[in-house]
Amino acid sequence: MATPPKADRILHPHALHGVTRPDDYYWLREKDNPAVIQYLEAENSYYDAVMEPLEPFAERLYQEKLARIQETDADVPVQNGPYFYYRRTVDGQAYPVFARKRAAHRAELDSTPEEVLLDQNALAAGKEFYSLTVQRPSPDHTLLAYLDNQTGSDRYTLHIKNLISGEMMADEIPDVTLYGSLEWDPKGDAVYCITVDPTTQRASRLMRHRLGTSPDADELVYEETDITFTLHLARSQSGRFLFATSHSTTTQEVRYLDTATEGRAWHVFQPRRRGVRYSLEHWGDDLLVLTDEHALDMKLLAAPLASLGDASTWRELIPHQAGRPLDDVLPLGDAVLVSGREGGLTQLWVLYRDGLRQVPWPEPLYTVSPGENRAYPAVSALVIYQSLVTPPTVYELTLADLSRTLVKQEPVLGGYRPDDYIQEALTATAADGTEVPVSLVYRKGARSEGPAPLILDGYGSYGATSDPMFSSARLPLLDRGIIMGTAHVRGGGEHGRAWYEAGKLMHKRNTFTDFVDAAQALVDRGYTTPARLAGRGRSAGGLLMGAVANLAPELFAVIVAGVPFVDVLTTMLDETIPLTSLEWDEWGNPKEPEAFRYMATYSPYDNVEAKAYPHLYVHTGLNDPRVGYFEPAKWVARLRATKTDQHVLVLKTEMGAGHGGPSGRYRQLRDRSQEDAFVLHHLGIDT
Repeated sequence: MATPPKADRILHPHALHGVTRPDDYYWLREKDNPAVIQYLEAENSYYDAVMEPLEPFAERLYQEKLARIQETDADVPVQNGPYFYYRRTVDGQAYPVFARKRAAHRAELDSTPEEVLLDQNALAAGKEFYSLTVQRPSPDHTLLAYLDNQTGSDRYTLHIKNLISGEMMADEIPDVTLYGSLEWDPKGDAVYCITVDPTTQRASRLMRHRLGTSPDADELVYEETDITFTLHLARSQSGRFLFATSHSTTTQEVRYLDTATEGRAWHVFQPRRRGVRYSLEHWGDDLLVLTDEHALDMKLLAAPLASLGDASTWRELIPHQAGRPLDDVLPLGDAVLVSGREGGLTQLWVLYRDGLRQVPWPEPLYTVSPGENRAYPAVSALVIYQSLVTPPTVYELTLADLSRTLVKQEPVLGGYRPDDYIQEALTATAADGTEVPVSLVYRKGARSEGPAPLILDGYGSYGATSDPMFSSARLPLLDRGIIMGTAHVRGGGEHGRAWYEAGKLMHKRNTFTDFVDAAQALVDRGYTTPARLAGRGRSAGGLLMGAVANLAPELFAVIVAGVPFVDVLTTMLDETIPLTSLEWDEWGNPKEPEAFRYMATYSPYDNVEAKAYPHLYVHTGLNDPRVGYFEPAKWVARLRATKTDQHVLVLKTEMGAGHGGPSGRYRQLRDRSQEDAFVLHHLGIDT
């Protein structure tokens, strides 16, 4: 196995509150140090040696997953002006092709010639990593602005392609953030984009770039100087307004540009007030205001355009209801599609001028969300429905009567039959009496011979949800008798803002103990045993895995921690690390003594002990801007030096990728198949 080169003990650089924390592995953050790269490559060599006997198994899993996928396929085309835009994949090609067809109606598409906009395969040729994210056609659909990246970081480059000539324009804007960062000026002669601070990588500057000019001449429209906030840019569904939102995890402030008026003046809708979040959309003569002011799980208001500054004229459209969080609104003309949650599951409602109606769905466990909808006004909307056993299904929802028309269901090859599988929702009682939801899926008969091997996933941070979604890549595991589960722990948003608040800051340990209690409940109820149980999570879910490995190592046979945030105190104390300041509202600021002491009780790196740990599979990316590679590298090094067992511990570092891992669908599928082979092997399954 890899052994860190000897180095002098380095004291924690932020020793405070009377605590000095020695850190033998602090030097691993020196990315430009050849010894660090040598160490990571040595770990990769050890990983390869461990995985070599499992490669035939991993290859079988990969081929079985691939056999379930319709490799040549296309997304449902989305109407935008005179065109329908879509992406398609081709057998053997790792990346999608982006295209459009000119048509007035969906029924005309089969007889309409295709125009290829971008072939990501050609763009990625010869590159170790290639990511293409936001694409925006110009208002007259003659130009295409898009973002790409070749390192795995969150800093993208804006390009503009002439769709008439096929030529690339000279305009290139570096350091654009990857999402919520690009919109056209309505005149089509300029683009607005949000760039990142080169040091902190925080999305902080709203820029206006006039086509044909140097980026050095770009106009700074607004700079967010509060280091706990980032910027997000969006266009209203109607196309009339642009919204630039400054947001932290607790507070939001929106600037808007009314493109129907002359000039380029941006206005603040409501000045930020700590603890108040709101967002805007445009519907007819009003701006829609989704806000949590005096409404923990959001309410929807209408602010007349004629009197935006006079809150006394605002009307309530959807009142607050505890436990029913409202997430977003999509105005489509005469009605608004509203997305949110109720009973722990995603829901859709349609808001009319005279009331609100909920859209019903057939299964007790499912996920539904608006699809991509660009047309305005519209009498229908694309929505995506799926469950743990139902493949993603696109419906056209008629807004007037809530009737649904099937547009497409994701094909699953190999004779897939949903009735061969069971999805199940249950709850586990946490130590404080809270009922923690757990969702499971398994093949019929998997439990007929007693406790089964089980993989339990978790996340539980930022109010993000782990909703029941379909994955054909799961089928080879289910067909081997494995139960796949998710613990919907506190810190997520499954049951609204209160559920999130109960798993953050000084309540963060609830996230970890909820997962342990859920795992124990599955053992107690006979679903599995500790010898056949695996835990898995990535990013903040990797923090969850690190904490669980310290809290209850005897409960798991194997744990997977992907890009894990495991060195919590060091990172949260170091403002030079990108994005640190944005996280204080989530975890706490350890410069405050009480927060420091609390975080010290769960930070995985700081709580490694001389005891037995499960088999551990850890992976990271050298260019990860969100969770530095050095966090898992340090954690693994300390585990190697401290743990008392002979269980396998591997660290895999993608040397040319970032937080999302390798690019390209085949590499991603192989990567997950290797991980699955490791997990299954240590659960006693090798074929």
